[in-house]
Amino acid sequence: MSVSCPPLADITILDLTHVLASPFCSHTLQDLGARVIKVERPGAGDDTRAFPPFVNGESAYFAALNSGKQSIALDLKSPTDRGIFDRLLARADVVLENYRPGVMERLGYGWEKLHAKYPLLIYGAVSGFGHTGPEAGKPTYDMVVQARGGVISITGEENGPPVRVGASIGDIVAGMYLAQGVLAALYGRERTGRGAKVDIAMLDAQLAIQEHSLALTTATGKPLGRTGARHPTITPFSTYRASDGFFVIAAGNDAMFVHLCKTLDLPIKTDDPRFATNAARCAHHALLKRLIEAVTLEQPVAHWIAKLEAAGLPTARVQDMAEVLKDPQILARAMVLPMDPDAAGNRFTAPGNPIKLSTLPERATRPAAPRLDGNRADILKWLNT
Repeated sequence: MSVSCPPLADITILDLTHVLASPFCSHTLQDLGARVIKVERPGAGDDTRAFPPFVNGESAYFAALNSGKQSIALDLKSPTDRGIFDRLLARADVVLENYRPGVMERLGYGWEKLHAKYPLLIYGAVSGFGHTGPEAGKPTYDMVVQARGGVISITGEENGPPVRVGASIGDIVAGMYLAQGVLAALYGRERTGRGAKVDIAMLDAQLAIQEHSLALTTATGKPLGRTGARHPTITPFSTYRASDGFFVIAAGNDAMFVHLCKTLDLPIKTDDPRFATNAARCAHHALLKRLIEAVTLEQPVAHWIAKLEAAGLPTARVQDMAEVLKDPQILARAMVLPMDPDAAGNRFTAPGNPIKLSTLPERATRPAAPRLDGNRADILKWLNT
């Protein structure tokens, strides 16, 4: 029997961050039970409050990333607001920021000063290039680190231009690593009684997720190029056309390929030296794709999905987001959740929590995102207790 005990229920996070990378981190930690107090700029707040699409003037983008957080507006150059922030720091477990390196130091809240004054505090920072190195102070965005980190160079069709990955993985992956770093620092604090600084660079994170490209480049001396949807070293492992759309076939070994040929009744002899091994299939991937699609173009996607799944072969329809939001497996895992109405009565939809724990009850809804400075009274009351 599961016990309702969110693992971070006693953790308070001061979240000075904006836009995506660090808010994604605090969103993850809030899902695990942490109390997240979003410290925003008076008057404007998080930049994403102004990002479309809007419902009655409120940003759906902001709502999905900030559900369940609290908001207080503080000007960290104002003596009065700095006094409130200092009291928050004294009671917080974690402070998160995603300013350019040096900004927090100029405000008087850099790691060295905070660690000396609040030795238990965890300091989490994410920036484009990190807090060290010759280019630490440069500004950046998701697309910049996707390009510089090599991801764009391997994304797109073989003879086409480089393409940005559709999801903002430059931000999101950095936010994931920041969450991991914060959790590790919290665990370390239990053993040492000391806080730690977590320094995440978006550029570093792009390199870290490219295990295949790095291995190929260092082993062969030749950088991996663009291969479209096709896996560069496994064949058949790509998208294929049916009569009404695209689907994926992922035959990851020789036995699966033999089974695939039988299942689709492909006009291929599996002992044909062009297809008998994975290396040979990779060398003849274009021919093999033509042979497969000569068969699959005769029937719709649903026909092939049913046939391949019945044979136990990995496959999937290429779904757009409208289809994903209706996917029965995703719905069964509570990954599409309505949000509680906000103060203006707006209702949004957000992803569920992908981290399933036996001690963390599954939500049926997500709490609303906060109005700018909407939790000031409650936060000040908490500070006075």
